[in-house]
Amino acid sequence: MAKIRPLGDRVLVEPIDVKEVNKGGIIIPDSAKEKPMEGKVIAIGKKRDDDGKEIPFDVKPGDKVLLPKYGGTEVKIDDKTYQLVREEDLLGLIV
Repeated sequence: MAKIRPLGDRVLVEPIDVKEVNKGGIIIPDSAKEKPMEGKVIAIGKKRDDDGKEIPFDVKPGDKVLLPKYGGTEVKIDDKTYQLVREEDLLGLIV
């Protein structure tokens, strides 16, 4: 488990390395494809409205999400790399 708790509307995501193989068995390198990254939500912050009431997140720890290719902040904790992004920057929830 990560030793960080995101603040505000931020989400800590562990990127998942997805290998794509086409029908011929050829692996397409990441540099040759423009595909959003997938990740697993590790921790979420606490969103509050103007009155201080907590607003629920659309994601929860354990959810798989689509991350933008560029964006967020890369964080290294115990030799693992994570992305710290705002919830609004997440592209989608993988169901």
